[in-house]
Parts: sequence; structure tokens; C-alpha cells
Amino acid sequence: MTHTGTEGTEGTEADARTGGVRMLRVHHDDPRVAGLLAGLREEYTERYGAEGAANEMARYPVTEFAAPHGRIVLAEEDGEVVAGGAVRPYKKDRAAMAGTAEFKRIWTSGRHRRRGLARRVMAALEEAARDLGYTRVLLFTGPSQPEAVAFYERIGYRPVDPADIDDLPYPSAIPFAHDLV
Repeated sequence: MTHTGTEGTEGTEADARTGGVRMLRVHHDDPRVAGLLAGLREEYTERYGAEGAANEMARYPVTEFAAPHGRIVLAEEDGEVVAGGAVRPYKKDRAAMAGTAEFKRIWTSGRHRRRGLARRVMAALEEAARDLGYTRVLLFTGPSQPEAVAFYERIGYRPVDPADIDDLPYPSAIPFAHDLV
């Protein structure tokens, strides 16, 4: 597996399917994060409409992923961000569930899908979460993203009964959990 290294450094390996893709672990204020956010806004607008996209982006501003408890992972190819995701504490009051991270903003450009990038992003997010001291991950996806549901199940994330989550981000959220140990 490619090690994403410290903040702002790049991975040194690329497999045949992902060519020259570099995995980067960056802080929330890195200028390259704009590529991830622009891609997400476009994707969310297509799936949930402009208002839904704006609401989701506002619900979790980029500052939610700030150090020392958060981080952003980017996949970059030829200077373009083609995939990525972010880690943040599951609860704003981190002490409430100190060992639990939440993955957000997981995205792969439509032009770059079916190349293993999502798996690389998830592996990099898991590595970043472990490095930040987390032992468990929660993530949520929506009903308009059935391929995401299938992907999370395929890579070993367990569906969680929404009734077991005390604070769903939205009523139709589909929660998943994964242990990092």
C-alpha cells in the first residue's frame, strides 16, 4: 500500500491502473482542497439538486477537517484532483467519542472511476485516521448513491441501524461503521 506520508507530501508508488496518481495528505487550508470541493459540489448538485448540494456543503465546512484532529486526503493526477475524502472527529466535542472518526467528502471524479481510486482513498483515510489516534470510523451516504452503499459493503464496512445513531446528519442517511484496529 502507498504510504501517504506527512502533511503535504506525496505517495511514491502508483499501480498500473492508477498510473501517475499521487496520494496526498493535506491540511484543510491547502489550495488543492478546492478541486475536491468543486468536484463534490458538482456531484451533489447532479444527485440532490443545487439546494441539496449547498445544504450539504454548508453542513460540514472545510474547517471541520482541520488539524489536529482532522485531515484531507487527495488523489492527484497531472496536477488535477481526481478523488479524495476527509477525516474529522465524529463528535465536535471529541471527548464524547474520542476514538471515533467520521469520513466525509469521499468522492471520485466521474472521468476517473473504475480505476481503484476509491479504494486508495479509503485506505489513505483509514491510515490518516489511525495516525490521528482513531480506532473506529463512521460514515454516512445517501439513498441517491447506491454505488457508494455497494462499495462500502464490498470493502468491509458494516451497515449500522439508523436507529442506533443518536444524531443522523439527515433523515435518510445510511450509516456504516468500520474498526481500524
